[in-house]
Amino acid sequence: MRAWLKQLFFLLIVDPIIFIVLGLNIRHRELLPKNGPAIIVANHNSHLDTVVLMSLFPHFLLPKLRPVAAADYFLSSRLWSFIALKLIGIIPITRNRKFGGSDPLQAAVESLEAGEILILFPEGTRGEPEIMANFKSGVAHLAKRFPQIPVIPIFLHGLGKALPKGEGILVPFFCDVFVGEPLFWSGDKAEFITSLEAKVKSLPGRNLTANWDDEES
Repeated sequence: MRAWLKQLFFLLIVDPIIFIVLGLNIRHRELLPKNGPAIIVANHNSHLDTVVLMSLFPHFLLPKLRPVAAADYFLSSRLWSFIALKLIGIIPITRNRKFGGSDPLQAAVESLEAGEILILFPEGTRGEPEIMANFKSGVAHLAKRFPQIPVIPIFLHGLGKALPKGEGILVPFFCDVFVGEPLFWSGDKAEFITSLEAKVKSLPGRNLTANWDDEES
């Protein structure tokens, strides 16, 4: 039932918003994983980020797409919980661990073991539009545990202006998605995080949506 709801939600609501209301320019879509397990890593400026990343995949893969998100925010009300758990399929992570010592990444580990595709935002929270904060180390712990699993870097541009943090009104805005070559565990946590962060930052180069040419170059 959840898979059916998820696919219908994207077909009738998400896809029209993403591909009609927004101008979405996708580069190197062919580098996205065709199946799981895999880890998608992207910068984070807007609530649109998650559904935009999920919309890049064919609908039959939606049940395997599992965004990692903060439980304290997305499970704060019945409506948000329904959208987050039933329609999007998040893996809720507890950011405040004072009430227990369990591994906050355990659900993400189990998801990868089940062959799913994780979506992670290593900054940890939405930042200011087009300003990327330093990455936290959670993704490095997952990469170390699963060194054979590809980590696909993605840079998102414009979504922080289309739906900025704290705003509830969508503003049509040309947005870019840049997909990079997969990275694998390098053997050193600090080096891996530094390389991943640098790769995400470098993806757009100067190829932002000033001109809508060379969409798949």
